[in-house]
Formats: sequence, structure tokens, C-alpha cells
Amino acid sequence: MTVNEIKAPIAKEMEEFELKFKSSMKSSVPLLDKITHYIVKRKGKQLRPMFVFLSAKVCGEMNESSYRAASLIELLHTATLVHDDVVDDSNERRGFFSVNALWKNKIAVLVGDFLLSRGLLLSIDNKDFHLLGLVSNAVREMSEGELLQIEKARKLDIDESVYYDIIRKKTASLIASCCACGAASVTTDEKVIGKMKSFGEAVGIAFQIKDDLFDYGDGSNIGKPTGIDIKEKKMTLPLIYALNNASFSDKRKIINIVKNNNNDPKKVAEVIDFVVKSGGIEYAEKEMNKYKIKALEILSAFSDSPAKKALDGLVKYTTERKN
Repeated sequence: MTVNEIKAPIAKEMEEFELKFKSSMKSSVPLLDKITHYIVKRKGKQLRPMFVFLSAKVCGEMNESSYRAASLIELLHTATLVHDDVVDDSNERRGFFSVNALWKNKIAVLVGDFLLSRGLLLSIDNKDFHLLGLVSNAVREMSEGELLQIEKARKLDIDESVYYDIIRKKTASLIASCCACGAASVTTDEKVIGKMKSFGEAVGIAFQIKDDLFDYGDGSNIGKPTGIDIKEKKMTLPLIYALNNASFSDKRKIINIVKNNNNDPKKVAEVIDFVVKSGGIEYAEKEMNKYKIKALEILSAFSDSPAKKALDGLVKYTTERKN
């Protein structure tokens, strides 16, 4: 399924959401309005609101609370992205200049704070405390995941359990909160909300493993390996598997490259080659499919509907995408 086919059951809602999301960022300060307009203009595929709306429709009837859930997630997530670009000293985001590249760090941090406060107020003003609880928990976990990854990049002492802990917090917690918020906006049944949260977590883990594979050219001819994770000393699943199955001398050599020669393209290519030959790509693909199947199994318990079919397609899209 293409993104447009997946969007079909919620096309009208997505259009309405764009207007609501824009108005949730309104400010009386012209500079802020200019920057938030720029942020809205360069939006991506909008997978997060799609997860919210499709989850809501799978569990019940969409309402105003569903729109607020999607806006809350987008506001808090956008705030974390603006702050991330400052932390990473990044000048680009999705092929556009980042906020800090155009308006400098001080303004970017303040814009992130503003977006965070808009999300909090949107929930408090409408007494959506249950939604605020779910999303705030995800933001806490995302911060913990990032800090854990930074700490481990210094020592490179990471095994699979730590890797899963990082991605569960850093990536999966947000998709889990999208699905849980979608469900919580239409039902008070904690069992159903919990199911959708587990579904989102499984999708999020599969999504991140897919991202890891792009570093190695996805093990196919889709594109050239990027080696970005290696340059940033990120220990991803294909590399962890390869190191766990390497001889002592190979392990020492590869860790030394990641630690000390991670900006040398020839050396990075050596690491990529080592991972590919060690079967790290196949192993990561197998693990990704395991989480994809887990997500689809959870989803299969819900009644058939166009939204369920689209959500099924969205799971497959996240693990089969080309970028």
C-alpha cells in the first residue's frame, strides 16, 4: 500500500487536522508565527497523526479529543526535534534548513519551549489529562533513550538488551503513545488502550531496525550504504550481532575503527563490509520481521474495517519503505 492508499480512510480527518494543528501553534509574537509557519510548511509524511487517527477509528468513533491527541503528539514531538537539532548542531532536517541554522540556537531552544507549552496547555485547557499522561511519559522515555545512547557511544559497551532498551525508549515509545492516545480518545477500556500501546511499541521497534538497515544500504541495491550511524558511534543491531560473533582480534579492530577512525570513509566501508559478511543484515531483518508479525497479530484481534486494513498497510509500509 502507498501512503496515499493508507491515508484514504482518514483523508478528510488529515485535512482538518492540518488546520487544527496550525491554529494550535498560533502566537501574538510575529517572529514565533514566522518560525512555526516554516515548521508546518516542511512537514514530513505525517505518520504520527496517521497512527493516532487510524488507531482511534479501529477502536471507536473519532471525535475532537482524537484531533487534540494528534496535535499534542505533533507539538511535543516537534519541540523535541527542534531541541535535538540544537544538541546535534545539525543544520538540516528533512532536506530543509533546521530552525537553529536559520535563527540560531537561542531562538531554537525558546521555540522548542513554546511548542512544549502549547502542547501542555492544549491538554490542560480541554482536561485531556489521560492523553497528557501518555504523551509526557513518551517524552520522558525519549530523553532517557537519547541519554543512554550517548552514554553507551562513549564506551561502546552495548549488547542486544541495552540496544532494545534504547530503541524502545527513543523511537518505539512515541509510536506506542500515538496508538494509545488514538484509542484513549475514543474509549476508556484500559485493556484496549494497552493493546494499542503494545501494537505501537512493536511497530516502533520494527521501524527503528529498518532505519538501522539503511546505514548498510538495506542489504540490497536500494541505495549506497550511508555509514552515518558508524560515524556517530551508534551501536546498531547489525553491528552488535557482527561483533558478538567475531573473533577477539576482529572485534578489537572494528571497535577501534568505530572509536577512532569513524570519519575515514575507507575505514567506515571496512566496518560495513565486516557487518555484511558476518550476516548482521540478515539477522537484523529477521528481528525486524519478528516485531512486524507481533504488531500484526495484536491488530488481528480487532474487528475488520477500512481503518484496520490501512493500519495493517502502515505497519508493512514502515518495514518496507525505501527511505
